[in-house]
Amino acid sequence: MSNQNGTQAVDRAARLLSEVVHSSDPMTFTELSAASGLAKSTTSRLLLALERNGLVRRDDHGRFLPGEMFVSFAWRGGAEAGLVAVAQPFLERLGKATGETINLGVASNGMVEQITQVDSTYLIGGTNWIGLSVPLHCSAMGKVLLAFGAVQLPLERKLERRTDKTITTEAALRAELAAVRGRGYAVTDEELEPGLIAVAAPVHSFDGSVVAALSVSGPVTRMTKEQTIMAAERCMEEAAGLSAVLGYRQRMSRGRKAGAA
Repeated sequence: MSNQNGTQAVDRAARLLSEVVHSSDPMTFTELSAASGLAKSTTSRLLLALERNGLVRRDDHGRFLPGEMFVSFAWRGGAEAGLVAVAQPFLERLGKATGETINLGVASNGMVEQITQVDSTYLIGGTNWIGLSVPLHCSAMGKVLLAFGAVQLPLERKLERRTDKTITTEAALRAELAAVRGRGYAVTDEELEPGLIAVAAPVHSFDGSVVAALSVSGPVTRMTKEQTIMAAERCMEEAAGLSAVLGYRQRMSRGRKAGAA
């Protein structure tokens, strides 16, 4: 009897999992209970078990979608196209915490391409960066990608001076990248554009490689020293959470804290 009950539980859990995986949108608890034909108590118990084992996860609204195990498996096949969808909850949470513009960027043709964004809650600083490419050496995301070996600067390309604060020498850039690796995040302080400050943290894939950078950016009038440090800490937390969903399991140092910009 126990074997039969065990098989029945597996069948029911598989039914729920199939509904989640094949749905084009995250599913609510009520939708899953109705679609599977299971009692709510049974649905709740099985979803908790699936969630504990990384087979389903919940978004910020409590809806169910495929869990970390599916995402990690997909990334082992190089499914970068799904990065935006996987990252969106982390960007939204970071946006709520800081109120500033949040971007996810990847290396593309020796530049940083912004692939998704959460807009600032303020009117000032609400630039749409999606699809724009910016230089590596003077953007926070670019510094992250350089510092952690996700991309190399083209040998023939000079370091373009975008503002009076832009780093334009190889020695200064090497020192800056070493600092980025040491503290775990990058800062650009009016180096890309006058009046703009940004921080960024690395996003790791399952094998430890850095595949993207997560950033917070805002105007100097709001990004004070204290706000910049807070934004950097939150950015590292969300980048680490996204990395975990992508299968990255290396434990970060608990003692690491954001220092002064």
